[in-house]
Amino acid sequence: MLRQPIKTRSTVVLGVVSVLIMFAAYTVISNWQHEKNPDDTTIPTWNQIGDGVKKAVEVNPRSGERWVLVDMEATGTRLFLGLLVGIIGALTLGVLMGCFSTVEAFFIVPLSLLAKVPPTAALAVFFVLVGTDTEMYIAMIAFGIMPILAQSIYLSVRDVPAELLYKAYTIGASTGEVIWNIIVRAILPQIIDTIRLQIGPAMVFLIAAEMVCGDVGFGYRIRLQSRLLNMNVVYFYLALLAAFGFAIDYGLRLIQKICCPWYVQGKR
Repeated sequence: MLRQPIKTRSTVVLGVVSVLIMFAAYTVISNWQHEKNPDDTTIPTWNQIGDGVKKAVEVNPRSGERWVLVDMEATGTRLFLGLLVGIIGALTLGVLMGCFSTVEAFFIVPLSLLAKVPPTAALAVFFVLVGTDTEMYIAMIAFGIMPILAQSIYLSVRDVPAELLYKAYTIGASTGEVIWNIIVRAILPQIIDTIRLQIGPAMVFLIAAEMVCGDVGFGYRIRLQSRLLNMNVVYFYLALLAAFGFAIDYGLRLIQKICCPWYVQGKR
């Protein structure tokens, strides 16, 4: 039978096994590559990756900084601010488009067009408009996620049953109360799900921008170390990016579970 639920213990076991298979496959490929070329650095062994972690975590003798700390601070700040601006803008625009036909008619075509423009292709435009400081990274992330996120929120608002709105008006609710108490609360689970799907693209936009013009951050460090063929450091940073994205996604799921228990229970 399709979608047959399984026990929580089985879910955990299968997840652990899948990760172990990934590690085992990497170990086999790495050993095979080093048998052919003992000096290979493109697919480092676990010992080499350990050296890369040590290099990134320890104080660098030339700069006097710990790479991982300064890069995490820079990338994390840029990602958080960019997501914040993009989410606030998309939420405002999406709700207004779904509630008012004039706003919908005015913004639907521009949003549809902007959603098809890759932010990485418009890097030169961001350089000219906002420079290469933190504002550029924030603008790039916000521009990248806002059109798609706003359209998703707009469609979710349109799917709210009209009966709920009529009932709210019949008991004396104002337009603002209907929007906040009925529409926003009804679509909150879908908003969180859509934001979760935009975490990956936002990180892609940020890392691409840091690779091109950053002087600190994960993208800058990956570009610099890959040129030096220090792939043990690069792989460590990629693992940190994966953990970073997973932590954000887990936090959003936790917020959804706390704020929207009816939605989470209905998906089980």
